[in-house]
Amino acid sequence: MKIIKIILVLALFLVALALGSQNQAVVTFNYLLAQGDFHLSTLLGGVFIAGFAVAWLVFGSLHLKSQLQVRKLKRQINKLSPSTSTPTQGKA
Repeated sequence: MKIIKIILVLALFLVALALGSQNQAVVTFNYLLAQGDFHLSTLLGGVFIAGFAVAWLVFGSLHLKSQLQVRKLKRQINKLSPSTSTPTQGKA
């Protein structure tokens, strides 16, 4: 399953690269503080990478949060469950 995900991500990067190589027109891009003239391929690549990075950070932080919660809950289960190393029977 992990290999399929890696192949899918690589395919998306290749599609973005193919689209970018076909768009060499110079466009004016207005951003918050100024504007600039960029090749459309550079602009597409930059926006794609920025979007990928933002999505990776958001979902990575959600995954980390859930893993920390799982670890915390496992510790609570270990504290509440009876220990198997101590004998439960009395002396005979």
